[in-house]
Amino acid sequence: MNRQALTGILLDDQVFYSLKDVCHVCECQTEWVVALVEQGVLHPSGGGRQAWQFPGSSLHMAMKARRLQQDLNLNLSGVALVLDLLEEIESLRARLDTALTS
Repeated sequence: MNRQALTGILLDDQVFYSLKDVCHVCECQTEWVVALVEQGVLHPSGGGRQAWQFPGSSLHMAMKARRLQQDLNLNLSGVALVLDLLEEIESLRARLDTALTS
């Protein structure tokens, strides 16, 4: 049996990541993360770019955005749209589950 070690990142909204951390995890340039913020995909707290702090959910969203852009060759506007639609689907499924269990 072949065994491999897996590594991961804990994505907790109580833990915050810097702009540098997000760039490192997503293997991207600072400008790409800034563009995600400008598109409304990510919502950092803090003042200027150097003080930005991203919760774990933002890190997860950035990784999703990266995969969408790479796998589907989408521009950032397309990525933002797809992420919004996926979030809406998730919300509707949660509402449906609640309605069915009530």
